[in-house]
Amino acid sequence: MLELKHIDKYYNPGTINEMCLFRDFNLSIRDGEFVSVVGSNGSGKTSLLNIICGSIDVENGQIIMDGKDITGMKEFSRHQKIGRVFQNPAAGTSPGMTILENLSLADNKGKHYLLSRGVNDKRISYYREELSRLRLGLEDKLDVKVGSLSGGQRQALALLMSTMTPIEFLILDEHTAALDPKTAETIMELTDEIVREKRLTTIMVTHNLRYAVEYGSRLLMMHEGECIIDAAGEEKAALNVDDILGRFNEISIACGN
Repeated sequence: MLELKHIDKYYNPGTINEMCLFRDFNLSIRDGEFVSVVGSNGSGKTSLLNIICGSIDVENGQIIMDGKDITGMKEFSRHQKIGRVFQNPAAGTSPGMTILENLSLADNKGKHYLLSRGVNDKRISYYREELSRLRLGLEDKLDVKVGSLSGGQRQALALLMSTMTPIEFLILDEHTAALDPKTAETIMELTDEIVREKRLTTIMVTHNLRYAVEYGSRLLMMHEGECIIDAAGEEKAALNVDDILGRFNEISIACGN
């Protein structure tokens, strides 16, 4: 289980531009949940992910992962249990290295490196097998540099790399936003397949309301650092895109937009 308890988060504290995003924010995510998170710009979606991953600190509160307080844990240490895929397809891969070298890096995450080759030839057949599941023909391009791949190919590779080692939590930060519609559909199908197979607790921030409704077991809508919709099970199944869009419109009117 992942728990955020009494979180306070300020930006630019002590300055004229000080802004409180989260005040006494609480959230619990059960093991195996696939949580879709929507909300307008500035609502706290990405900050929520950054707090969980340790990319930003909090002023007060606790982050509890599997019963352990990780609030003060460094970002790189948290990533022993967390995999993350970013909006930018270039963020999760090394463009100057080949597909094989990228997979080898991901495969060795958290392991100690000695003065030996970074690529284990005995794992190549495994890499080809994993790449074949992407259905993009990458299994025949192991020696191709990742920088020459399309955005969709790189994002699929980043998704695979983030889940190669045993992790418990998958963080998806608008991971289809930079892709064309057809490629985005492919990545979402792959995402759902991997999440189900590996039984990962998943948090997906997305601006695509249809994906938020169709995928996952729980839906959160953020606004000004608060969850104004928290629907799971039958309640989530009953939601449709118009319901979410209607709430967006209500907020827009209330804010004078």
